[in-house]
Amino acid sequence: MVDIKKWTVDVTLEETEDWTVAMATLRMGDAECTARGEAHRSPADPNVPRIGEELAAARALGELSGKLVQEAAMILEDALGRHVELAR
Repeated sequence: MVDIKKWTVDVTLEETEDWTVAMATLRMGDAECTARGEAHRSPADPNVPRIGEELAAARALGELSGKLVQEAAMILEDALGRHVELAR
């Protein structure tokens, strides 16, 4: 039998002219995990909102990825009764 689960990620963006903040929330059934990413526009850079959105979202998703790896390592450590190091 195959166990199929659906996890959903929502990314919310908040912007001003010079910065963008992204919040990525992973919903896993009853549990959820949230991470934040930011992008700041240098005064020398053009004002192209899409760049800040993509950078902030990528950083939030990268942080979310790291949190999932840490959580998996903690669960594995509990199961094995010893310290483990998982590659990111």
